[in-house]
Amino acid sequence: MSLFNGILEQLINGLRTGSIYALIALGYTMVYGIAKMINFAHGDIIMVGAYSLYVTTVQLKLHPVIGILLTIAVCAILGITIEKVAYKPLRKAPPLSVLITAIGMSYLLQNLALLIFKATPIPFGSIIKVPSVKIGSINISGITIVTLIVTTISMVALTFFINKTKIGRAMRAVSEDRGAAELMGINVNRTITQTFAIGSALAAVAGILFISQYETLLPTLGALPGIKAFVAAVLGGIGSIPGAMLGGIILGIIESLSKAYISTQLADAIVFGVLVIVLLVKPSGLLGKKKTEKV
Repeated sequence: MSLFNGILEQLINGLRTGSIYALIALGYTMVYGIAKMINFAHGDIIMVGAYSLYVTTVQLKLHPVIGILLTIAVCAILGITIEKVAYKPLRKAPPLSVLITAIGMSYLLQNLALLIFKATPIPFGSIIKVPSVKIGSINISGITIVTLIVTTISMVALTFFINKTKIGRAMRAVSEDRGAAELMGINVNRTITQTFAIGSALAAVAGILFISQYETLLPTLGALPGIKAFVAAVLGGIGSIPGAMLGGIILGIIESLSKAYISTQLADAIVFGVLVIVLLVKPSGLLGKKKTEKV
């Protein structure tokens, strides 16, 4: 394989991985943009989605399409429950209290999965049965094709939803000025709950694509992708939906090229190093806007 073909193949792999990071990062950036908090339990919703798919398709033997729909519903309900139980009571609490609660919720989900499914990795074959496509000397796997199509549709649909629907306009209003939005008759609590539901549903889709790629279930499988997706959100500009998409894609490509041409052991360090450089040069992220705090 020529160097050009090798780089092209790694770029395609990076797009696939980056698309999954982008889907997860959208949940981070939506919650931060509207609720002004970092939901560090978001990565573990990917894990819940993966196990939900396993339970519905393998243990309950339901059709994969039904399993996917149930998985998305379970994660959306979980997101709403976490918001109601853990975060809503802390709406006016200091940011540090909310951050500690989010980290605690992350470990709670991991340990619940550990109690229920144990620590032994569970092999889980991909439910995506799409043949690979060969373009010249480049072989593109079926999971890559499906991942790119699903993430593109999800991002376009989310962009349309945010910009064109009544709920989306309410979300943008709350993001800009929560107090003014409340005065205009927008139910802020309901809008935040809807944001958690949508973000968690996107995490479920990401979890389905992720487990279809790696085919092994672990209680901690969502931890590292969740952190990398947070890095992607910060890289693109936390609070910016296009920034989350861009950050995820860039992060996936950097990771793929680093693993192929530098070192698999150093790939994660390179990813986080890029974040440090970007924050030093442009603290608000690539597409983030610098906001002036009024006193």
